Amino acid sequence: MNKIEKLIAELCPDGVEFTIIGALIENTSNIRWENSQDGQKFKYIDLTSVDRVTHTIGNTKAIDRDSAPNRAQKIILKGDIIFGTTRPMLRRYCLIPEKYTEQICSTGFCVLRPKSHLLHPHFLFHLIGTEDFYRHVEANQRGASYPAISDSAVKKFKIPIPPLEVQHEIVRILDTFSELEAELEAELEARRKQYEYYRERLLSFSDGPKVRYMSIGEFGELVRGNGMPKSDFVEQGVGCIHYGQIYTHYGTWATETISFVSPEKAKRLAKVDPGDLIITNTSEDVGGVCKAVAWIGKSQIVTGGHATVLKHDQNSKYISYYMQTPNFFIEKKKRAMGAKVIDVSAKNLAKIKIPVPPLEIQHEIADILDKFDALVNDLSIGLPAEINARRKQYEYYRDRLLTFKEAA
Repeated sequence: MNKIEKLIAELCPDGVEFTIIGALIENTSNIRWENSQDGQKFKYIDLTSVDRVTHTIGNTKAIDRDSAPNRAQKIILKGDIIFGTTRPMLRRYCLIPEKYTEQICSTGFCVLRPKSHLLHPHFLFHLIGTEDFYRHVEANQRGASYPAISDSAVKKFKIPIPPLEVQHEIVRILDTFSELEAELEAELEARRKQYEYYRERLLSFSDGPKVRYMSIGEFGELVRGNGMPKSDFVEQGVGCIHYGQIYTHYGTWATETISFVSPEKAKRLAKVDPGDLIITNTSEDVGGVCKAVAWIGKSQIVTGGHATVLKHDQNSKYISYYMQTPNFFIEKKKRAMGAKVIDVSAKNLAKIKIPVPPLEIQHEIADILDKFDALVNDLSIGLPAEINARRKQYEYYRDRLLTFKEAA
């Protein structure tokens, strides 16, 4: 019998109470900007600040009362868990460390502040990652094109409350798995930066006779998609790529789809032929808009709304890689519209110029970048494979350790 089993047998042999999150957390507050001092700076955590894989905070913005966006409202403290309620199935959540205490996060987050005598912050953090929680989220989110869940709905999720001694032991074990994964992620991030450096070098061209700068509309035709909610998906049929999946599942290119629609529905949707690109038109931030996936499968597929199909005669992978560069980011930012939802229309996308070298050079660049991309993204080899194995191990033990019998 291991330590947790002994503790459970001793402290809660007949099961544990299940309680809604809302009964286990403290009230939180919003900042009153009019009461802040002149020049007083805060770190601002918006939705894109939270890494969806590592569940840590990355880039933040320094704000004061004059520069704060409307959504910069919620005060956070060390030990809070913040969960992104806008497009909640993207799984943006994290535990707030000391360096961000008394800073500000977006109203797009639900802030959960555990009552310390009832709930260990790390215990709640691990529970927020479970499939049970996301089934609750999926059932309670509202909206099709811009789904969201209310804070009150999040707080209605019921969780097991074992004695704190049991919580501490579970946290100790799960945090050990998380720390091992974090070490591997740090090593992978160093490789990713190296890959990005070489990508920028390969995709930066000096003016010369071999490279033409052409607008996307000059060398391709842009076809705007429409329709195709996820409720149209079926088990078998015509392959399809939903614009949301380009953010959550697909990389630079794809040979297979994870979703299908019926042949009848496919007739009304935008057609994607082998070699075409599917480009997102909307996102919650400029970084996500115009994310592209090159379709290099063997058959025609379809796509729907909030996406544009680029039909062209260039190397698809080359274009998709170029659309990840800082230079392309600068150009799309100039044409991005909106505040809550960022949009780049097909008309404006067509105006963006990119370097177009001869096809043989495009092929060569794409082949080199494929090799680099595999080193940092391919889950079947190297560090990505090891991280994936560690993550599956963590998820297995998390789900086992956080499963309790409910007390009568």
